[in-house]
Amino acid sequence: MPKNKKELASIKTTQNLIAAARKHFSQYGYAKTSLEAIVEELAITRGALYHHFKGKKALFLAVLNQVQSEVGANVEKEAMTSEDIWEQLVLGCVGFVEAATRESNRRILLIDAPNVIDWTEWRKIDNENSVALLEEQLLVIQAKGELISLDVRLMAHMISGALNDLALYQAESDILDKETIHDAITYLLKGFKKND
Repeated sequence: MPKNKKELASIKTTQNLIAAARKHFSQYGYAKTSLEAIVEELAITRGALYHHFKGKKALFLAVLNQVQSEVGANVEKEAMTSEDIWEQLVLGCVGFVEAATRESNRRILLIDAPNVIDWTEWRKIDNENSVALLEEQLLVIQAKGELISLDVRLMAHMISGALNDLALYQAESDILDKETIHDAITYLLKGFKKND
């Protein structure tokens, strides 16, 4: 159903706010990002911002959701470059670390998100994104009989925790290359593979 001009303008304003906020959050961090600077950059009023978002935290959550969605898309894109289900798992995990540590994502996803939103909310978002993708792939592997006898949800949480910490380490040091990350993740995941 086509939207009217007012609805289209509202959608465009929301998209512009998220794009500008993402740039500011990525560059300056949550604490140093000013809503005033964002509305000034977009030449809109503070009232227009509050019409779309309750405040800075709500705007940050919208940006975080966008980042999470893009990271998830990168995980799937990387995984699908192989037809082997184990290699898909490895490549998806590498894709997560790669996307999470991009300059435009790292501060938002790895530094500010766990600090800005409370732990329960952060875990919920992480479970709906990273953990859900891992569970999905582990269930495929389990159906093929190639997974050890351990709860899939437990494995997904263990792998997600390791990947989050690896991404933090990589973001702080920038010393690992993609091949080293691939090798490390391959060794980590071998423990979950059923020996024939």
